[in-house]
Amino acid sequence: MSLYDDAVLVLKSYEDQAELRQTYLDHLASHPDGMWKACGDGHITASALVIDPSRGRVLLTLHKKLRMWLQMGGHCEPADDTLEAAALREGTEESGIPGLTLLPGGPVRLDRHHTPCAWHLDVQYAALAPADAVAAISDESLDLRWFAYDEVADVADESVVRLLDATRARL
Repeated sequence: MSLYDDAVLVLKSYEDQAELRQTYLDHLASHPDGMWKACGDGHITASALVIDPSRGRVLLTLHKKLRMWLQMGGHCEPADDTLEAAALREGTEESGIPGLTLLPGGPVRLDRHHTPCAWHLDVQYAALAPADAVAAISDESLDLRWFAYDEVADVADESVVRLLDATRARL
């Protein structure tokens, strides 16, 4: 199965945000290249909110280009077999934490936003950090920091707050 086919199946089985979910499916139906950064009309991306529920905190990255505190995430790559694999790869690469595991149940949220390269149709997962995880900054970040749940709204935009709320509801 291709990453494109996996994305369609994941989105069809995602039960929330019906209108936005349909926007994603319509985009893929009209853009066979809609999984890839090269699709200038927008593309599917995958992200992972790295969370440590035992300590009530999340790991955010200060994105180098956007200069915003965000969850880990980005463009799908040809080696990604599934959206889950893409989200886990991005989470691991950008956090430096090996052994992340995705929260079961598929995507936590969808979020469509404009970036300097194009519209991102982000499929957002949550990744559980192992006990005593030590984060290591990547070259895509200006900073990497753990924030208590109640600090996130002070540093991040509403999309990250909504992702955290949805993640906490699923825990």
